[in-house]
Amino acid sequence: MRHLDLQVVSQALDWARAGRALWFCTVLSTYGSAPRAPGAMLVACGAGEHVGSLSGGCVEEEFLASLARGELREPAQIVRYGDSAEESRRLRLPCGGVLVVLVEHRAPSGEWIEHLKDLQAALLGQHRLVRHVDLTSGALRLDPDAGQGSERVQVVDETVRIHVGPVLRLILAGLSPVAEACAAFARAIGCEVIACDPREEVEHIVLDGVQMQRVLPSLFIGAGGCHAATAVVALTHDPRIDDLALMEAVHTPAFYIGAMGSQATSAKRAERLKRVGGLSNEQIARLHMPIGLDLGSKAPAEIALAVMADVLRVYHGRERHAL
Repeated sequence: MRHLDLQVVSQALDWARAGRALWFCTVLSTYGSAPRAPGAMLVACGAGEHVGSLSGGCVEEEFLASLARGELREPAQIVRYGDSAEESRRLRLPCGGVLVVLVEHRAPSGEWIEHLKDLQAALLGQHRLVRHVDLTSGALRLDPDAGQGSERVQVVDETVRIHVGPVLRLILAGLSPVAEACAAFARAIGCEVIACDPREEVEHIVLDGVQMQRVLPSLFIGAGGCHAATAVVALTHDPRIDDLALMEAVHTPAFYIGAMGSQATSAKRAERLKRVGGLSNEQIARLHMPIGLDLGSKAPAEIALAVMADVLRVYHGRERHAL
């Protein structure tokens, strides 16, 4: 899940609490080339306001036009966009893409508000859930997700199952020019970004859309800041910040933990973490040192691009040799 989806659920919750009916949409599947993956969400209300994205363009316009015409009033129904070549061209879906979308029309109710609160908690990393939506009655159910909480979607016997897991989170263990560039890339791809740095010299740095924590990264991480969809990147070259963050992060379920430095610097850091931090060989093996893909990067923005590319590679389960 991406941070945009958390915004969708949070807005839906605000509208439901305000007593407003809304349309809650989820991309179920895509065919051909489509800009949004299964699990992507959008919420809209009758006034035409909306948050989120189905395609990043004309599908949203077509959907809102349907609402203005008084359509899509069933509690739950499946809508296909781009079924014909003409429609695909009209909606400007690339390469003949087709989007299949679950559209739910929900009136405000206590049950719906509780459902949204549970979804919000899951996206914030408290637990993983499977949404069950009955296409015949619109009935809802949430169950614990015994799997990996991915964005997979299934339609089985008139029931849609949507796996909901934590938003992809990036923790910047200390601020630096590379870390600031990483924040920009991460926000652009929809990550929740948290920057932790206690130093006075960074006190007045403000990064758009980034949660700033004026604490040692190790303290934030040790207090439960990481879930299974968290990447921790240490990019300061300051062992007092980087090393302590790494020592805490290896005790969490974070899927990516990395530190910036050359091969020689990384080797020295590994020995230091074993000697001072008591890390095992298995824990050291979890660390991406040097961090990022080897793109020949030199400038801060280039290094940040290499870092975020590697984070996404691991998140999507791709081996380096497969790139």
